[in-house]
Amino acid sequence: MTPPVKHSRQATEFRQGSLVDAALQLAAQRSPADITTGDLAQAVGITQGAVFRHFPSKEAIWLAVLDWTADTLIAQLQLAAAQTEHPLMALQAVFKTHVDFVMDHPGVPRVIFQELQHTQDTALKARVRGLMQQYRTLVIGLLQSAHEQHLLAPGTDVAAAAVLFLGSVQGLVMQAMVSGQVQAMAAQAPGVFSIYLRGISANSPTESRP
Repeated sequence: MTPPVKHSRQATEFRQGSLVDAALQLAAQRSPADITTGDLAQAVGITQGAVFRHFPSKEAIWLAVLDWTADTLIAQLQLAAAQTEHPLMALQAVFKTHVDFVMDHPGVPRVIFQELQHTQDTALKARVRGLMQQYRTLVIGLLQSAHEQHLLAPGTDVAAAAVLFLGSVQGLVMQAMVSGQVQAMAAQAPGVFSIYLRGISANSPTESRP
């Protein structure tokens, strides 16, 4: 019968979402590599065997975590950028939104950095590359719009400016993880972005600040 199938699908999706959330919560506390399916089962309140009724492997859980991260983060960044037609203000909104996202989900960068340490190519690493490519495309688009509106300093390399933007956010995140003070990014981010803006803006720092 159709209703039971639908109910079963909804229950599975709910449990999958719970496991993804548990993985992120645990990753905020310790290395993702040390998190077992038993840990996830305990966090959600199910048996370890039940975990594999919703995901075929632990790797599949981390893939789901990265899929959720990509979908959620990119959607939030795009929404932030769409709030203004001024590309430099949009960049500032994207920067702040990314910082806020990490403060809300500190397990995310741990999962990403953990996977990037592996030398071999993996499905997980491919997911991370896909996320970064979407992010880079968004930032380059905003920088290109700023260039077309003559808002960038003459001779600004748009691709290099995108690398610096992403590196600035990643640097903040990395330092926050090392210090264990993720919430400190809220106070640090405005100053970091201000320095970045002065470096690429065609106007004086005071005039160009969004």
